[in-house]
Amino acid sequence: MQIQMIHGLPIVSLSIAYNHRTIELTDVLFDTGCAATVFDTDALAVIGLYPDFINGNVKRMYGIGGTSEACYEQLVHNIRIDSVILPYFHLQLGSIHEPYGFNGIIGIDYMLRTGLKVDFDKLEISYAST
Repeated sequence: MQIQMIHGLPIVSLSIAYNHRTIELTDVLFDTGCAATVFDTDALAVIGLYPDFINGNVKRMYGIGGTSEACYEQLVHNIRIDSVILPYFHLQLGSIHEPYGFNGIIGIDYMLRTGLKVDFDKLEISYAST
């Protein structure tokens, strides 16, 4: 995965597969300071992944300055993010594209779970298995 520095922010592109459908997402913030991975609700609706209002939990996403957005945290089964298939993964869905301009935010939860290695000199991200 290649990092592009855009307006001083580390931005990546990745694919997400769910229920035999795949979407390519650009403008995904690679955020080591974010605890949870969040994707834009409208972006993932294209592949049939919607907020689970019954089994999910409402969470508040706080940014710099203390403003917050509501999102739904839910357990998703058999999702592939980039090249990694996760049998289960807690992720958050919320409206983040409109207010922030991102299709998603890769948080430290995904980084730790998949063993990401970041080379900031080369602006490259690799997985522990590669």
